[in-house]
Amino acid sequence: MSEEAPPSSPVMRAVFYDGCPGCAMERKLESSQGIPYKEFFFVGITTIASSLPISSLFPFLYFMKTYMWQKRNKILDYTLDFLMFASLFWGVVADRIGRKPIIEFSILSVVIFNTLFGLSVKYWMAIATRFLLGALNGMLAPIKAYSIEVCRPEHQALGLSIVSTGWGIGLVVGPAIGGYFAQPAKQYPNVFSEKSIFGRFPYFLPCICISLIALVVLISCIWLPETLHKHKNTEGEIEMIDNSRSTLEEDSHKQKSLYKNWPLISSIIAYCVFTLHDTAYSEIFSLWAVSDKRYGGLSFSSKEVGQVLAVAGAGLLVYQLFIYRSVHKFLGSINSSRIASALSIPILAAYPFMTHLSGLRLGIALYLGTILKGVLSSQSQRGAANGISMTAMSFFKAIAPAGAGALFSWAQERQNAAFFPGI
Repeated sequence: MSEEAPPSSPVMRAVFYDGCPGCAMERKLESSQGIPYKEFFFVGITTIASSLPISSLFPFLYFMKTYMWQKRNKILDYTLDFLMFASLFWGVVADRIGRKPIIEFSILSVVIFNTLFGLSVKYWMAIATRFLLGALNGMLAPIKAYSIEVCRPEHQALGLSIVSTGWGIGLVVGPAIGGYFAQPAKQYPNVFSEKSIFGRFPYFLPCICISLIALVVLISCIWLPETLHKHKNTEGEIEMIDNSRSTLEEDSHKQKSLYKNWPLISSIIAYCVFTLHDTAYSEIFSLWAVSDKRYGGLSFSSKEVGQVLAVAGAGLLVYQLFIYRSVHKFLGSINSSRIASALSIPILAAYPFMTHLSGLRLGIALYLGTILKGVLSSQSQRGAANGISMTAMSFFKAIAPAGAGALFSWAQERQNAAFFPGI
């Protein structure tokens, strides 16, 4: 007597809808096994264009504030770092209308308002243009989601690393542009006249260079494919050949509240703390480097600050590309973050003593310290999830410069204290 064959389990297959860009992308990924180099290239250049307006500021921000309004530079600290503060909103919008429109709109805001920021000679104009640049630039949340959606699951880690690498390149190029191109009539009097547009607007040259880079990126976005699904029957993307539907399939489409995902929330909190620390460091380092030596600084020019930050960014980029993967594989995410946090303490504590060095010894200590500090700092509702983290991060980015700047001014006024300033 022959045994009855067990019933075969229903076979699931993907259902693609005509005219849906998300389905078209999934169909393409299903038929292609390779790395999407073109899409990753777009991810990289758009991330670079978004990072340049931030990283280029630090070499000349102190001089620009002094140039515009010496007595109210602390107020400027509260507003110049508003970038990405509306990322939660733009993350939700990207989940509704698509990644591509938000990316294009964000890059367009860089082109317009970064140019106007470079033309600012009044306090209110710098405030307004930087505020609008931050409020309208919500690209980082959608671009992280986009970097995952344009590739197969086995390439998603590479996609996210492209975002980090693009940001690292921006940390190299941005400070170099800001440091070498700010105040061109003063730095290169044989090339730029004081009566030229770059003499009348001393910080326009680095800003227009970044805006031109963003314009090229904006034009290239014409060929950027959309990845968001745009059809009503999202529940039927997976169907059974025998037309049956399992409970497991229905449950897979249920969305869990992001705010109840405690591992995600704890990761965001840690991310925000690191962001607060790193933004405060970036603000303080520039102020400390350009301060006079009698106040415990280094008396650096904007060009020298930009050069140090560019070298530190280059060191971070090399670490991310060639070393980080091995460190992460050996230590894991949690242990590597703990070790980085612990090592940051003695490195930062060594900075005040560098003011007593000069020449080669100062160069070695300063470059080594900034590179190590940069290296130790690197560590469905995708758009909204990234938006939550970016918004929370931006809150800390907003309060860090003001708090760090106030603390730095307080310390400079108490140079002769034996222990903590003023104690």
